[in-house]
Amino acid sequence: MGNWAAALPLLPERLLTLSLKLPGEWTESGAGRRAEKLFTVRVDVWGEGAVLLALATYADAWLTLDLRERPQPDVAAENAPRLATALKRISELTGAETDPGDPTRHARPTAEGFGDLLAEGAEYDDSWGTFEVPGRWKRLMALVPGSAEGQDYESSTEHPVRYARVRRGERVLGFLWASVGDAAAGYEPRNAAGDAAFAAGVPWLLRLRPLRARGFGAPEALEELLGDREDGPEGSAVESTAHEAASLDALEELSGRF
Repeated sequence: MGNWAAALPLLPERLLTLSLKLPGEWTESGAGRRAEKLFTVRVDVWGEGAVLLALATYADAWLTLDLRERPQPDVAAENAPRLATALKRISELTGAETDPGDPTRHARPTAEGFGDLLAEGAEYDDSWGTFEVPGRWKRLMALVPGSAEGQDYESSTEHPVRYARVRRGERVLGFLWASVGDAAAGYEPRNAAGDAAFAAGVPWLLRLRPLRARGFGAPEALEELLGDREDGPEGSAVESTAHEAASLDALEELSGRF
C-alpha cells in the first residue's frame, strides 16, 4: 500500500478516500447465502503518504450468537475461519497489523475476526429487534414521497400476517405484508438485497395508499396487489401467492436473515 500511495499525485494536507461495496457469500448448514453488501472497504490516502484501510462486515455469519442473540456456533465454525484468513492476507499484503476497532452493541472485533459471544455475552439483549428494525423502517419511509399521516396502513401488528415476495427477476428484494386481524400492512426490505430492497418497497407502499383510501382492509389490499408488477423491464413484481407468518416479528426475522 505504501508504494501505491507514493505513486498518487496528491497534494500535502489533502485526503483521497476510496470506498467499495462488496457482495459475497457465506454458508449455513452447508447451504450458500449471498448478500449484495457483505463487506465495505474504505481506503484513506493522505498527501503525506499515510494510508488507512478499513474493512466492515454486514453479516452475522462470523458470530457465535446471531443479531437476535441466538446461538449459532455451527454457522460461526463454517465461516469465521474464512474471515480470519482474509484478515491475515490483508495484513500480509499491507504489511500492517490489524486494528480490530472498538466493540459494538453486537460483538467484539478481534484481529482474527470476532470474539466468542457464547463465552462473553452480548451487550444488549435482542439488539437486532431493538435497533435494526426501527432503523430500517425509518430509512424506508424517508424514501416515500408525501406525508404518511392518515394515508398509510398501520405499520405494526400483534396478529399473524400474510405476505408475498417482491422480486426483480429471480432476486427477492423484500416482502409485501398485511395483518389478518387489524388494519396493518406494509413492506419489509430484505437485508441481504442491500439498497435495492429499500428502493423496491417505495412503489408498493405508494400503491397501498389509494387502496386504503378506497376502504380496502389490509388483507384485501394485499390480495389486490398479488401478481402485480411495476411498469418497465427493471420494475419489481409481487408473487401471485401469499404465505403465512405467525407474526410480524417472524417476518422481520425472515427479512433480516433470508
